[in-house]
Amino acid sequence: MGKNSPLGKIEVSPRAIASIASDAVLRCYGLVGMAPATVRDGLAEILQVENAHRGVNVNVVDGKIVIDLYVVIEYGTRISEVAQNVMETVKFAVEEALGMPVAEVNVHVQGLRVSNRD
Repeated sequence: MGKNSPLGKIEVSPRAIASIASDAVLRCYGLVGMAPATVRDGLAEILQVENAHRGVNVNVVDGKIVIDLYVVIEYGTRISEVAQNVMETVKFAVEEALGMPVAEVNVHVQGLRVSNRD
């Protein structure tokens, strides 16, 4: 993802965008954590916080940012509301950090779990 300025060009790697997105996701209510895009045997492992960016895929298509998030949601919450909150939170966080619009934020629910939060 690049942006030109009078002083030169600014490049932001997809990994940096993924880090911004995963940080925003982990602050959302109703989320247990991030999961890898591939689910084996129907069981989604929850990624450690330092590897949460692995639950995010970032693509730049025709200069537009498309973000796919792979999440595990807390059992008993309303999935559609949690997913909508995640979409809005990530879109805002990435646009605020980059000053560029995000075309899509897609939430892929990889599993439901009872949270360990107190």
